[in-house]
Amino acid sequence: MSLALGAPAGKFTCASCHAVEARTEPKTAMGIGIELPADQEILKAHPKLSYTANGYSYVIERHGGVSTYTVSGPGGAVSVPIRYAFGVRMQTYVLETGGKFYESLVSYYPPIGGLAITMGSERIQPKTPLEALGRPVGMEEVEACFGCHSTGAVAGGKLDLSAMRPGLECEHCHEGAAAHEAAMNGGPAAAMPKKLGELKAEDMSEFCGQCHRTWATVLRMRVFGPLNVRFQPYRLANSKCFLGDDKRIACTACHDPHEDPVRETAAYDSKCLACHGTAGTRFRKCPVGTRDCASCHMPKVELPGGHVKFTDHMIRVVRAGEGYPF
Repeated sequence: MSLALGAPAGKFTCASCHAVEARTEPKTAMGIGIELPADQEILKAHPKLSYTANGYSYVIERHGGVSTYTVSGPGGAVSVPIRYAFGVRMQTYVLETGGKFYESLVSYYPPIGGLAITMGSERIQPKTPLEALGRPVGMEEVEACFGCHSTGAVAGGKLDLSAMRPGLECEHCHEGAAAHEAAMNGGPAAAMPKKLGELKAEDMSEFCGQCHRTWATVLRMRVFGPLNVRFQPYRLANSKCFLGDDKRIACTACHDPHEDPVRETAAYDSKCLACHGTAGTRFRKCPVGTRDCASCHMPKVELPGGHVKFTDHMIRVVRAGEGYPF
């Protein structure tokens, strides 16, 4: 399956009918997903990064088109090439050595323009260079990571990095897109892929939550407190205005998955007023105003040790001095 806008004459691709989406989606954070050595833009822009923690020194240095992650301290040193850089702005590295995978113990954070401990690894107290390298990651988690950040890496429930393509291609979300494309090019007849925009809010939340975490997944993981602000489907489902059968509160009501999210909160006013500005609905109008709604009702939450803020998707009346709910 191809997104290519410059496909051979007479060959249909997704871009033949969906030119706008094919042009914008590959440039989004989801469309990039993972950066391989030649395309690791942050590391190219910062050819040497260093950090010290727990008695160990971390250096990420780039030579000859490859960045190397080196940890040195008590017990010696470990050096591993960075093959997989996860993320586009905030970036964590999945390292491979000795036939095992590790989540790098340090990550790159844009607000500080450098390295710091990876979120969730603050309590790790390494005693050897290998322990300082990163958190060991089991195969199930590795498959989930690559499955959400790339296309083709997991087939038949098994990891196959030789077939991995960075980022999410059409088939990743639109099941049956490849068969539909083949049919358009003279192959066996195939059904049209399901239109995801027709999903109700709860079904959309479950769909997007496969990577962004569903309500049930967060409960099962027992991730409570500010760390779960990253899991938008869970937070949204805790909103008073979340109705599972109402498309106006579905993920795609506010976000086009083929484009990066709009950062200006005022841009979402029309979405809020679709419910709260309509007469005859159970949703009250805001007594304060009708502009820049999200700046008040979807506060920014700073992750502990994360150096970044996430928009809390639990829509609510925020009162001064209240703690983080759930």
